[in-house]
Formats: sequence, structure tokens, C-alpha cells
Amino acid sequence: MKSQPAAAVITMQVPFFRPDLGEGEIDEVIATLRSGWLTTGPRVKRFEAAFAAAVGAPHAVSVNSCTAALHLAVEALGLHAGQAVLVPTMTFAATAEVVRYQGAIPILVDCDPVTNNMDLADAERKLSAFHRAPGGMAHAPDVVGIMPVHIGGLMLDMAAVNAFAARHGLWVVEDAAHAFPAAWRPARGAAWQRCGENTATVTCFSFYVNKTITTGEGGMAVTHDAALAQRMRLMSLHGLSNDAWNRYAGGPWDYRIVAPGYKYNLTDVAAAIGIHQLPRAETMRQRREQIAGMYLEMLSRCELIELPPSDPNRIHSWHLFPIRLKLDALSISRNGLMEELRGAGVTCSVHWRPLHLHPYYQETFGFSADTCPNATAAFDQLISVPIFPGMADVEVEYVAMVFKNMVEHFAV
Repeated sequence: MKSQPAAAVITMQVPFFRPDLGEGEIDEVIATLRSGWLTTGPRVKRFEAAFAAAVGAPHAVSVNSCTAALHLAVEALGLHAGQAVLVPTMTFAATAEVVRYQGAIPILVDCDPVTNNMDLADAERKLSAFHRAPGGMAHAPDVVGIMPVHIGGLMLDMAAVNAFAARHGLWVVEDAAHAFPAAWRPARGAAWQRCGENTATVTCFSFYVNKTITTGEGGMAVTHDAALAQRMRLMSLHGLSNDAWNRYAGGPWDYRIVAPGYKYNLTDVAAAIGIHQLPRAETMRQRREQIAGMYLEMLSRCELIELPPSDPNRIHSWHLFPIRLKLDALSISRNGLMEELRGAGVTCSVHWRPLHLHPYYQETFGFSADTCPNATAAFDQLISVPIFPGMADVEVEYVAMVFKNMVEHFAV
């Protein structure tokens, strides 16, 4: 009989994430509170300008979440009921639900088995099959867009995505919730292209508390298209022709409702945090990269797992560190292993249950486990371990030791 794993008798509590906030963020929030202007105002404008410069985009629209940014993007692009959009099944709820907000249809695309990012070959197959649906689909909805997601911050080949989109007449809305700061290049020696630097029609970022920079809650949409930026800004605050800060700062008091917009604006309190997170973004990314390197080194000889890929032609934001379990060599399930890890003080997560395995998408569109077989297989195997810039080396070492001991203990 196997002994208990060594980790079971050594306890250190390692959370999945801790926010990295400095005195600059705290002082700016206090100054905002003392300023008397708490909602969308001068600090939001500063944050937008600084973020646009950081990613190399001429237009940035700040909002209260990446979900809001994605929704404004597809609305501005004219997505409407009955149309369809290619969406990766391996993503969080927001990517597909904003398509549904518009009454449109998400066509769920399988993942690449190595990176878990969208598989363009399957996108081609799904696009073709969509137009061969029952009855010949003589009145098949138009497929108008594609929404790639950079899982964990490892960017797709955006030249390939944009070439695919151009070939099929699609717009590209990039879900970059994990991908700041991140970049890609087609080959060694080629120029780096930052995520958001004209990598898509619209690129949407998240500043949720556990993302690579945070405003607590928040998001940003960036684009090179002035008309799209204007529409997104308009719709982010009730479709008003003149926002409160402009009126307060000396503009005319009057406004007109020109469209039935939303309440998606970012506050100055949130932007105050972002203003000081932004200059530290690359330093925090480098720390994440260092932690990822430690994990890769310490777990490289464990044959019971597959470690996440890295790529010399990617600047990886390392928002996540997902590990794939070789379940056929283990006597425990992924969920069982997570409970064991939690008992040893290590909090883990899963990214994600693929959309085609959720009841809503199965019941509404008839998706099943066979719809995206790579993602179905990956789901039960994936486990994300803690990675955040404030993580101490001793915590990284502990997580790696616990994880290695646990999987070896449950080896068949």
C-alpha cells in the first residue's frame, strides 16, 4: 500500500491569486476620493490614453468589464439576430454570451490539442458544415465574425486568423482578457506585434482582479477604427451624445439620446488603480514568466503530466499555468486531485468547462460532447495552478513539490 504523499504533512496555504497593489494605487484612489469626482472623469481619460499608447492603438474605450467591451464591439460592428459568429468552445462564458445578447448564433469551434487555443482547421470545417445544415440551409444565417481567445496569454498566430477572416469576409473581435501585455511574431527575427496593435478589428482586455493588471472590475476595447470607437463610447453610457464629465468640465449641459445604450462606463476610482498598474505591467509579466520557468523546470521530469507550451515567437503574459493530467496513468480524477491539493493548502482552478458541455448551449443549439472532441478530452485533464506576480519563490516551490508528490502518489 502506498504511503501518504509527503505534501500531506507539510502545510502552507497558497491561494490561487493575490492582487499586487502598491502605494501608488492606494494613494491615487485616496486622491480620487478627495477630488469629489468618483465616476467617469479625468482619471478615466488618463488611463485610456496611457493604455492606448501601451498597446499601440489610436483609440481606447474603457468600460466596467471585458464582457462589456466585447458586447460593445459586436454591437458596433452591427451584429444582429439571426447572424452567426465563430467562437472557441474553450473560453469563459462572456465570449459567446455577447453574441447571444445580440440574438446571434455562436458556432462553437474546437481547440488545438497542444495550446487549447482556437483550431482554425476546425473553424473551416464548422463554417462549411454550418452551410450544409439540414434542408440545405437555403436561408442560412450569415456568418459575419470570428472571436479568437488567447488562452492564458499565449497568442494565436493573428496573421493566420486575419487571413482566415479575410477569406471568409469576417470581422475579428479579439478576446484578449488574458493577453496584456503579450505579443507575437511570425518567425524569429520578425518584428513583434503587440496584442491590440491592429491585431483585430477590435481587441478587448480585462482588468478583473485576477488579471495581469487590475482595476478591480474593468475592461478596455481598442481599435484603429475611429467610427467603431465612437460608437462603442456612445453606447457605453446610455447612448448619450454628451457624457457627464464633458458637461461638468465646461461643455454644454444638454444631451441627446441617440441610441438605446448600456451602463458600461468605468469609474475614476477604478481608473485610479489602473493608472498605476499600467507602468508596472511588464515588470509583473516578467515575474509571471519567471514563475512559469520555475514550474517548467521543477515539473519537467514528471511523466504523469503535460506542461503548457511556450513559444520563442510569443511574448507570453502567463495569466494561467494550465497542466494537463495523463489520467490513464493515474488512479484519481482531476477533481479528486484538486481536493487533495486543497487539503495540502494549494488552491487550483480549471480553465474551463468548454461551452459545448454547458446545459444552455446543449439545450439551445444541440451541442454535445462530440461537437468539439479535443476540448471534451481536455476538460477532464486540465488543472490550473497558482501563478501571480506577488507569489514568493517558496510558494512556487511548495506548489510544485505538492503537485509532483500528489500525482506520483496516485500513479497506477
